[in-house]
Amino acid sequence: MAHTVTPGGPDTRAEPRAEQREQHQESPAHNPWAALVALCIGFFMILVDATIVSVATQTIVTSLNSTLNQVLWVTSAYLLAYAVPLLVTGRLGDRFGAKRVYLAGLAVFTLASLWCGLSGSIGMLITARVVQGLGAALMTPQTMAVITRIFPAERRGQAMGAWGATAGIASLVGPILGGVLVDHGGWEWIFFVNVPVGVIGFVLALRLVPNLPVHARGFDLLGVLLSAVGMFCLVFGIQEGDKYDWGTITGIISVPLLIVLGVVVLGVFVWWQGVNRNEPLVPLHLFRNRNFTLANIAITAVGFGITSMSFPLMIYAQVVHGYTPTRAALLLVPMAVISAALAPVVGRLVDTRHPAVIAGVGLTCFAVGLAWYGLRLDAGTSVLELLAIAAVLGVGNGFMWSPLSVSATRTLEPRYAGAGAGVFNTTRQFGSVLGSAAVASLLDSRLSHHLGAMADGVSEHAQGGHAMPAAIAHDFARAMGETFYLPAAVVVVGLVAVLFFSNPHRRVGRHVATR
Repeated sequence: MAHTVTPGGPDTRAEPRAEQREQHQESPAHNPWAALVALCIGFFMILVDATIVSVATQTIVTSLNSTLNQVLWVTSAYLLAYAVPLLVTGRLGDRFGAKRVYLAGLAVFTLASLWCGLSGSIGMLITARVVQGLGAALMTPQTMAVITRIFPAERRGQAMGAWGATAGIASLVGPILGGVLVDHGGWEWIFFVNVPVGVIGFVLALRLVPNLPVHARGFDLLGVLLSAVGMFCLVFGIQEGDKYDWGTITGIISVPLLIVLGVVVLGVFVWWQGVNRNEPLVPLHLFRNRNFTLANIAITAVGFGITSMSFPLMIYAQVVHGYTPTRAALLLVPMAVISAALAPVVGRLVDTRHPAVIAGVGLTCFAVGLAWYGLRLDAGTSVLELLAIAAVLGVGNGFMWSPLSVSATRTLEPRYAGAGAGVFNTTRQFGSVLGSAAVASLLDSRLSHHLGAMADGVSEHAQGGHAMPAAIAHDFARAMGETFYLPAAVVVVGLVAVLFFSNPHRRVGRHVATR
């Protein structure tokens, strides 16, 4: 079939009916909304676990007789094991079936959660978290891939709106749920709670998610190796760089060397994807689609912003105002509630309106909210103002997730759904890792600037629920506030990207060209 290339990416004018026939063939007699609910249960659980440990850090240190550095690895190990394989696991769904890979990942995740809760040492807990992260990596790309294939294009916006709301709310629920569970049951329960939820999610997915045709004909083993090594070196170097003062890790291995090695290996990976004429892990022609490329840029910025905002805000609330972890996390409730309320409304808009307008509103509100924190965080900032900022961020979250995910996947052929979802989730997670590393370094820098030699001792005031002495509270609060300027600037980059989205509603049924 002849293809013509439009500014929005490869296209063919004869494809709309073909897409409808293929979409219909891939949607057996089932309720796609019920399948979506089943998938979102697992997706919600794995994203909550990316942040839930943060409020249990001190309790784990005491209970397992470990150091703060060791407990930080409980989260770092999970994020590494989650981020590194995403390109591979997205392709596994294409080859072996999205439902099978999702169920396998959910089983691994649930059993690893039980293992985490039963761990009697910090080493065992870190090992269990690695396995848990691998389970999460198997699951995440399949949720997007299945949604892309079971919902017709005209209803996909509403479905992706629910998926996006799940992602946005999960990142906020983690600290709140973690605080409640630690306060009333102990740190083990932040993992035990996954077991019944995982079992329910497994049964629902088994019954409600359809088996979809498998499209991939081969598997790129060299691509798997190159992407895994490159992603590990790059993500580990960025994520752990601050811990090693961006210097030597051991022997001749240093953080800069790891990062450079990761970039080089990923460069070789991209070259290999371009010359591989069989079944590349990441079909590079996906990036001929303008909306797919721009959505990946924007979701990287979103991942950066979401991850980098929570840490300084929680420290500020606990150290400056003396809030407990649970009470500090409640400052984000307006963000979660408004995001959830807007999700169905925005989902319907995405199915009919230009995604540049919808995503533009969301990213603008998100950048404004982050900059507002930067300008106003101080020792005397009122709770009402903090809640108002969270409400603006909630509007931003509500408007940005759905148009970004729909724009990334709307025009992909079904047989590339897993690969596209893997790339999209990898860039989101990579943005999160960048945000985590950047905010840690920036916090140290701003604390040193404002407090000098006193910076090393201020964290002691976070213990016991006592507010910081007024003599240094202002400088500490300003150090926290100034860290928000960086994620605000990064989100503006994402905003610029979405303004160049093409309008998919001008011609329904676009596909990325086949090779």
